[in-house]
Amino acid sequence: MFRARRLDSRECSVCHKGGFANKVARKSMFDGLDVSKVTNLYGAGMTWDFVKTLQGITKMRVVLKGIMTGDDAGKAVKSGVDAIIVSNHGGRAEESLQSTIGALPEVVEAVGGRIPVLMDGGVRRGTDVLKALALGATAVGIGRPYCWGLAAFGQPGVEAVLAILQREFETIMRQTGATNLREITRASVA
Repeated sequence: MFRARRLDSRECSVCHKGGFANKVARKSMFDGLDVSKVTNLYGAGMTWDFVKTLQGITKMRVVLKGIMTGDDAGKAVKSGVDAIIVSNHGGRAEESLQSTIGALPEVVEAVGGRIPVLMDGGVRRGTDVLKALALGATAVGIGRPYCWGLAAFGQPGVEAVLAILQREFETIMRQTGATNLREITRASVA
């Protein structure tokens, strides 16, 4: 389909109507929801003012995903968010192609321990988890590995992936001499 689409000269509107409502019309999770006022799929309108507005209308904790620089991390802390996620796919709005593990130290330094710093993106092994924790992440998110397990074997596949990650993480902790999470430090990675 993707290779052939550049040969397709039809107007997209012949088959597809514009707007978010039409995009999600076939997705049952949106049944019964009024999405008529949704105009932007990718969060390009996100500003620090919007963060303040969001904080004012919810009692939930606000966690910002897609923080990739120390400058933005400092602004996030100043804005009063509850945590940040270093992620190079935050809302599909971040496209620097910089690795999250590369951005993590600068972000952690800018936050200075004032809020939790989570990291996702590129985590495939237990060694990746240790590296992120060693560079200051409070927690580490995984995505594709458990999706692969789910696609291949359902729930048992997810459980197997998590068990593999846990074994790898425990093994690399032993290799670095760490007996608990507090002993994982920058000295644990080169």
